[in-house]
Amino acid sequence: MLERISGSLLDPDALYASNIELFHSPELRGLNLVMGFTGFADAGHVVKQINAELLDSLEAKPVAVFDADQLIDYRSRRPHLTFVEDHLQDYQEPRLALYRLKDGLGKPFLLLAGFEPDLQWERFARAVVGIVEKLDVNLVTWIHSIPMPVPHTRPVGVTVHGNRPDLIEGISVWKPTVEVPAAVGHILELRLVEAGRNVAGYVIHVPHYLAEAEYPTAAVAGLEYLGAATSLMLPSDRLREAGREVSRQIAEQIDASEDVQQVVSRLEARYDEKAEGTVRRSLLADENDELPNADDLGAAVEAYLARENPGK
Repeated sequence: MLERISGSLLDPDALYASNIELFHSPELRGLNLVMGFTGFADAGHVVKQINAELLDSLEAKPVAVFDADQLIDYRSRRPHLTFVEDHLQDYQEPRLALYRLKDGLGKPFLLLAGFEPDLQWERFARAVVGIVEKLDVNLVTWIHSIPMPVPHTRPVGVTVHGNRPDLIEGISVWKPTVEVPAAVGHILELRLVEAGRNVAGYVIHVPHYLAEAEYPTAAVAGLEYLGAATSLMLPSDRLREAGREVSRQIAEQIDASEDVQQVVSRLEARYDEKAEGTVRRSLLADENDELPNADDLGAAVEAYLARENPGK
């Protein structure tokens, strides 16, 4: 009789090709791992901005590259290319890879970044857990963002989860019970916890009226939380500058509309009412955490996903 098997029977290691020399190098042992997957509820394009900033600003070497043909549904998420007069160019090949990076002080860490797999989640999770165990990763942190009924005029909030109480307790005082659509990051967190590995997930709260635009301020907050958890100096200067410009544009649009001003004012009043008297520990100075209820979270995420995936 066959035992009950959770996940794919296929070899998880066959999902990726590794840089053999670097993969087996002692310098990769015991590092921290940051993960960011695009394609699921990336409100404010936070994950996209963080991945781009890390890969563009820091020295990055590929450690392993995953086979996109086995993991992505091209017809539901078609890659882009450019048609120039009479020929094609600039094909944007889907990429999901593990990199070795060095922070601003030269401290190495790992980054798993790229598209969220459409297929073979359990096999992919087994592959990632296997890599974490082979490299004896110290701490796995991952990030994503969701739309929330909060104002942009207040500090960016975060919800933290995982199995590291020292990184969770006192940071997100809001602890709801709510059913939400799963992401591959959630599955990875569950499997990593089952394997006895240290993991912490960070959910960045993005004002719902800014969810479909790039919101650099939220990406900066995400980098700060990740940096504080992993003791890394992560780059954020370019995003901070972009955030100042976006804030200026938002202010101009709000000034031009009394209706929008009223919406923001109501959100501010609600935020301040729920935040009043709240005492919380934070890894970042002068941060506060907004406190929407479970119904708000469920409604906001469902509405955002409906817009992102019409007809599904």
